[in-house]
Amino acid sequence: MALNDQSSNEAVLKAITANRLRDGEVIFLAPGPDLRWVERLDDAALFEDAATDAALAAAKAQAEGEQFAVDVYAFDLRVADGQRVPVKTRERIRALGPTVRIDLGKQAAA
Repeated sequence: MALNDQSSNEAVLKAITANRLRDGEVIFLAPGPDLRWVERLDDAALFEDAATDAALAAAKAQAEGEQFAVDVYAFDLRVADGQRVPVKTRERIRALGPTVRIDLGKQAAA
């Protein structure tokens, strides 16, 4: 079961990410039953631990079957004051884009 931002403040939740094969873009599993992918972490589905494994298995099967994405995995994040903050630096960088120039990538649009 995916959650929305208001269901937990400061709880550790999970999101599912991958890299799109067509262009290498970092993508995130979107909410809903249709296994869609989005490019912004703010649009990603959030999961509690119990629901993550089933969603991750379905996302991996779809991505591999359609040869759409690679490196599908779940990662921890916190929602604090309405902001989604990945726990680890790797996912923070993946969510925002390159760290060498903040005028490029997703952080430029923020």
